Amino acid sequence: MKYFIKIMLMVSLVTSFQQKAWSQMSYALNREAQEKLAFLSFLEGTWKGTGWMMGENRVKMTFEQEERVQFQLSGTLLQIEGIGRADGKTVHHALAMIQPAKEDGAFEFTSFLQSGLRGTYPARWENNQLIWQPTEQVRYVIQLNDQGQWYEVGEYQAGGTWYQFFEMTLDKVK
Repeated sequence: MKYFIKIMLMVSLVTSFQQKAWSQMSYALNREAQEKLAFLSFLEGTWKGTGWMMGENRVKMTFEQEERVQFQLSGTLLQIEGIGRADGKTVHHALAMIQPAKEDGAFEFTSFLQSGLRGTYPARWENNQLIWQPTEQVRYVIQLNDQGQWYEVGEYQAGGTWYQFFEMTLDKVK
């Protein structure tokens, strides 16, 4: 009888842990996330072009840029990889993941840089522009211009005025 009780106790414990483990995860497609990201599909593809950025020394540096954008996880995550080169050297290499936030038109923009810096920042869709802000004083704005090109600017705010420090214009090649 002792063995029977021990066996029943073990079976009960094992099955209760399995039920918790199985019931905690849902592998179903998140259609809501898929729908919230779908309108960013105009970014999907490979883009190439040029740009400039200004460092703290206030000297403009030009570069050639390539952005590869693709949906991941059945369209519930948008991945952007950007590589900028100048004089044969990589001057910028970043990977970003965009996923919907709870509010409509809001996103989480997770960025990883070649320097090791990374973070998750608020982003929003506003006036046909994707705007993300790594800080309250810095913002990036991505939109399609009248020629259907990816046009992006980076700006910082000082004394209530926004100043541009980055710009790139890219053509869709794939």
